[in-house]
Amino acid sequence: MCGLAGWVAYDHDLSAHGGTASVMTETLACRGPDDRGVWISPHAILGHRRLSIIDLEGGRQPMHVTGEDDGLPVIVYTGEVYNYRELKEELAGLGHTFRTSSDTEVVLHAYLEWGEHFAERLNGMYALAVWDPRSEELLLVRDRMGVKPLFYYPTPDGVLFGSEAKAILAHPDAEAVVDSEGLAEIFAIINTPGHAVFKGMHEVVPGTVVRFHRGGRTTRTYWQLEARPHTDDLDTTITRIRELLEDIVERQLIADVKVGTLLSGGLDSSAITALAAKVFRDQGKQERITAFSVDFKNSEETFRGNGIWMDPDTPHAIDVARQSGAEHVIVELENHHVLDEDVRMRVLRAQDLPISTGDMEHSLYHLCKALKEQVTVALSGETADELFGGYNWFFDKEAVEGDTFPWYDAWRRLGGLDTMKEIGLWDRLGLDEYVAKRYAEALAEVPRLAGESAHEARMRGLSYLNISRWENFLLDRKDRISMAASLEVRVPFTDHRLVEYVFNVPWAMKTFDGREKSLLRAAASHVLPESVLERKKSPYPSTQDVEYVRALRAKVEALLVGSPVLDLVPAEGIRKLLDKPVESYAGLGGLWGMRAVMERLVEFDAWVKEYDVRVEW
Repeated sequence: MCGLAGWVAYDHDLSAHGGTASVMTETLACRGPDDRGVWISPHAILGHRRLSIIDLEGGRQPMHVTGEDDGLPVIVYTGEVYNYRELKEELAGLGHTFRTSSDTEVVLHAYLEWGEHFAERLNGMYALAVWDPRSEELLLVRDRMGVKPLFYYPTPDGVLFGSEAKAILAHPDAEAVVDSEGLAEIFAIINTPGHAVFKGMHEVVPGTVVRFHRGGRTTRTYWQLEARPHTDDLDTTITRIRELLEDIVERQLIADVKVGTLLSGGLDSSAITALAAKVFRDQGKQERITAFSVDFKNSEETFRGNGIWMDPDTPHAIDVARQSGAEHVIVELENHHVLDEDVRMRVLRAQDLPISTGDMEHSLYHLCKALKEQVTVALSGETADELFGGYNWFFDKEAVEGDTFPWYDAWRRLGGLDTMKEIGLWDRLGLDEYVAKRYAEALAEVPRLAGESAHEARMRGLSYLNISRWENFLLDRKDRISMAASLEVRVPFTDHRLVEYVFNVPWAMKTFDGREKSLLRAAASHVLPESVLERKKSPYPSTQDVEYVRALRAKVEALLVGSPVLDLVPAEGIRKLLDKPVESYAGLGGLWGMRAVMERLVEFDAWVKEYDVRVEW
């Protein structure tokens, strides 16, 4: 996994600035607790923190071709390339020699052989930087789906870059400033590709290569979703998806450390866990795959089903573990775990932004910490809902026919939109106009297929919005919080081969049995228990304990005393939140969205203070 940071300056000699680079790099220590390294040259500095996964001894970074500074390119790299063995064999046939068994060295040789077009050949999750002294160029490359984060901050004579915003903000020339557009990104729940919220900072858009040189900056898109005719029949489609998933899971289990899975008991994570267990059996391994679940104490008594959270996770996770033969670990939490101020600050620092939805991020941190005690890598089920059509809004007429992002319908039904409008935050930030602008931009990107019916085209568009926007948030959340616990999480459903294939399957075939995620259910039916195959979609668990809400309410009340939140929401708006009966938003339905708004306000207060943010209107 790891974290990277760096600094390029064409008009200054950076030879004496190793201290600054070290400070930038050390902000990423959680991403790479096992090793550190800084490479310094007159016009470029590269820093790296390593979480050792493959070739524990030989994969140290920053890395050169020969291990010495001989004027050839140097790389800092995070993530995993799952086809590195095939690439290594191909490169060896072209005359390249290797001194390690790491995928990092393969990626560096791929750059030497194919230049910046090496990116097209990589299958994996990665963010990397290559400095080429021969041309004095810096390449920043991010994987196709944006699983691994990467940011940059142009300066008058170069650029600062890092895996996370905090690495850049550690440089004295970078300021933590947020303007009105940045505030809109925080509260509008859009996740615009390339938008980093902090003024002057940018996110490398997934599937792009950003090249810096003395003449400026250029960006090249090396991958994007395309609309293609789907010619396979239903049986062939199901078989192809099953074959892809089996190949992907087997590839993503490769590591020189112990690997486990995250298991909620839903279709997505259950399929990954069951397939991983099958790989272990097929390979004749003596050990069992370990699957980890999270639950709240006494949840069996306090859980109340509704239109969003349908039923408890744990019984289904137990069924999957029992049938697949996985070793099952349940991490049980209580209110004090998700209210702990140290944990809340760790989550904020992990994400660099006040974007948590509340106890879900905090419980995820505890879950990842528990995993790290036993494994270093875990497979997770993100992206299946976006790809196969798992969310309620894919089937809600109002959301499908609406004129905004489909998840806003769910946000409205959960009380989030009304709350933001009632307290004055929505209008204060001009979010009607901002959301409409971003929605129009997103729709303009949707790939079109000639001859497609209006309904199929609309469903393709909804799928694209989910994959390119909503999924950004979920992937980034999982990466940041897991890496805060020094845990690498791999996401098989983001394999670009699977994404390209399923994206182009007609909606009618994706829902051939009238249900959500029909194709995934059929493709995984050979390894899953009936209880999971028949289960309705249910999101990541969230506490329903009224005592948690009372504690949250106390935090909101404290905002009335000199908080920077009062620049966004007047005191009377805060009091409107406090006037609501606690019981009305303790459950997971109804006014849960109001609770999420309260969480965001509390976190915004902490963020401005912790990061010393200057807000510009």
